[in-house]
Amino acid sequence: MRHGNKNNNLSRTASHRKALLMNLGCQLITHKRITTTLAKAKALRTYIEPLITKTKHTDSKEVIMHNHRLVFSYLNDKAAVKELFTVVAPKIAARPGGYTRIIKLGARTGDNAEMAMIELVDFNEIYGKGVAAATTAEPVKKTRRSGGKKKAATDAAESTETTEEQA
Repeated sequence: MRHGNKNNNLSRTASHRKALLMNLGCQLITHKRITTTLAKAKALRTYIEPLITKTKHTDSKEVIMHNHRLVFSYLNDKAAVKELFTVVAPKIAARPGGYTRIIKLGARTGDNAEMAMIELVDFNEIYGKGVAAATTAEPVKKTRRSGGKKKAATDAAESTETTEEQA
């Protein structure tokens, strides 16, 4: 029985599963987007999001070094850890969670496996506010309600003022 066991074993031994998630996590951090099966993507999300959260705690130098070592113990790749702390961490500093997005891609032709693309949310310029969009974007409108009535009233007032001036 699997009472209370929430992790997906992915039909692998513990060491194989650890190595798989380690490699997928390093590739996700390096490339910001990878394509894999849906089950692996869901397992990777639960593996990588706590590691990304550890990059946000910058209270003191001891805490930073401790978090570097903890993340390195999960990833075992210096380049990926450096990328995570220097490139990814500043972009996700204001985000309270949900650092990854899983997009279903359909079935793979060879074995009909459900495929998915997992990506870091803040590094997608199409869906999110990318670097180019953030620098040229105007302030975001807070709500969509009751804006039309106010705008129509101001436009009507302006048009009556212009007709009075012309007359």
